Amino acid sequence: MAGMFVAILAGTVVANALPRIIADLHGSQSSYTWVVTAELLAMTATVPLWGKLSDLYNKKLLLQLSLAMFVVGSLLAGFSQGVGLLIFSRVVQGIGAGGLTALAQVVMAAIIPPRRLGKYAGIFGAVFAIGTVAGPLVGGVLVDTSWLGWRWCFFIGVPFALAAILILQRTLRLPTVRRDVKIDYLGAFLIVAGVSALLIWTSLAGNQFDWASWQTAALTGAGVVLLVAAVFVEARVPEPVIPLDIFRNRTVSLTTVASLLVGVAMFGGTVFLSQYFQISLGKSPTMAGLMSLPLILGLLVSSTVAGQIISATGKWKIHLIAGAVIMTGGLGLLATIDADTGFGLLSVYMAVLGIGVGMLMQNLVLAAQNDVPAAELGAATSVLSFFRSMGGTIGTSVLGAILANRVTAEMTKSLGGAGRSASGGESSVPDISTLPAPMREIVQHAYGVATAELFLVAAPFAALALVAVLFLKEKPLKTTSGMERLAEESKAEESKRERTEDSPSATPPTPVG
Repeated sequence: MAGMFVAILAGTVVANALPRIIADLHGSQSSYTWVVTAELLAMTATVPLWGKLSDLYNKKLLLQLSLAMFVVGSLLAGFSQGVGLLIFSRVVQGIGAGGLTALAQVVMAAIIPPRRLGKYAGIFGAVFAIGTVAGPLVGGVLVDTSWLGWRWCFFIGVPFALAAILILQRTLRLPTVRRDVKIDYLGAFLIVAGVSALLIWTSLAGNQFDWASWQTAALTGAGVVLLVAAVFVEARVPEPVIPLDIFRNRTVSLTTVASLLVGVAMFGGTVFLSQYFQISLGKSPTMAGLMSLPLILGLLVSSTVAGQIISATGKWKIHLIAGAVIMTGGLGLLATIDADTGFGLLSVYMAVLGIGVGMLMQNLVLAAQNDVPAAELGAATSVLSFFRSMGGTIGTSVLGAILANRVTAEMTKSLGGAGRSASGGESSVPDISTLPAPMREIVQHAYGVATAELFLVAAPFAALALVAVLFLKEKPLKTTSGMERLAEESKAEESKRERTEDSPSATPPTPVG
């Protein structure tokens, strides 16, 4: 959990500090985008590889290695004197965060039976919520404190990571189960390269270049070709990075689809709330962070309570269905907001969304982990994490483009042909404190209408996640841990091999005479 907190902190603590960081390092708007994209890209693309490594090698050592990479990346970022080194350090941080994202849940599944895992999944949800709300607030305080500054946004995670490494060394006892197999490096390269091409496209399209452009054609074409090649390779190697036969498991396939849709709906919808608070409602960055508390508290309470109930009863499907229904309802309610919506009503809508997400997100992983062989726990867990992150990245990029277009359209409608120039173009965000009162009202109205539309677009994705969850078949939660199941599976496999070796391989010769 200390490791998971570090991974979340890395992604959220720089949110309020980036404008100051880029200004101090004399970076461009493109640099701003890449500082954010580099970490997300590296994290998302490497999650499947970390998950596969955890099925082959010592999970404890891999978890400590990912924490060490995070420490190195954080120190490099904190001491950066230029944008180039900062972007490189964010890639290193992202690779470490990818390991933490996948391995923290894999290790939990290895030592805790699924029947008891719901309770811990709920606590994971609480850690996720605390890290999400604490990051921007801590980052804002550090930047505004003259004797600390933005570099401490990167340094602050280092003590947590070092503490996590020491805690794991002293307390975690996992047997070293090394299988003598070759890692599919070609498959890993093709997956990372293909996913990276598509993520770069979704991150930059509509901002650095048009959606319909030669850059779009090149990046999507390269991404599709690389991923098709990856499927071809993965289908033919003995130990693929993502075992394709894992998708023959109905539970894994449906929870993967639901995770992708939850990523699109949740991350794509909620990432723009802070901008709505600051521009449409005219709040400060620190106040915007505090205003997201109802969403975080809803997530924290529902994930913890649902986890406890699942561990007590062994029933999990009803919580997934209820979570998907409530999440869809929350997005629908948020689709009714505008620049005049009161904070009391907003709080209720955000709390409803948080409750739905808390019941759904972590328990999808629980359902998948319960229904796969212990030898594939790492692969199954990382696949779900990967598709959720992928959905979040795609959702953020596509909905961001929709927001920019809708804001421009609304302002053009209010100001006539001067709308586009008044908004500063699609790539810039207005500082409403510098605008005259009539113009400020137009901008606030435009962002209110555009943000509501984002939630309206996100709601059908949550509804599709509900459809996927409805088709899940509820299976009793296992009462043995991943390590115990792995030992049983290994013993069964050994017995089967011995029986095969003992059985005659050919028909014995007919005796003569």
